[in-house]
Amino acid sequence: MKLTTSNRKRFRVKNKIKKVAKSDRFRLCVSRSTKNISAQIIDDKNSKTLFSASSIEKDIKNLNVKNKSDLSKAVAERLAKKAIEKKITKVYFDRGIYKYHGRVKIFAETLRKNGMDF
Repeated sequence: MKLTTSNRKRFRVKNKIKKVAKSDRFRLCVSRSTKNISAQIIDDKNSKTLFSASSIEKDIKNLNVKNKSDLSKAVAERLAKKAIEKKITKVYFDRGIYKYHGRVKIFAETLRKNGMDF
């Protein structure tokens, strides 16, 4: 069976995360499309999504941001606020098939500024 390029990228990143994963951290999974960005904090031990944030939510849509990078910052701030309320500061950053570049990089840097550690 021949894998597509996106599947190869996904497996490569996922396997690197699995090698260093410990039980004291959760996984922060980012997904983006041409217009939106969303992220989830996942407990892989119990296979549950703890909480998520997305640019489709009404609170973030009502902010009237001008461009997609500002939208990424807004989503990251909301996710960091939710995580700190639940006392979660250490996570693994799962960027999926996306390069650590552009909106994904802005998202990660905003999370770090707001108290997340990865």
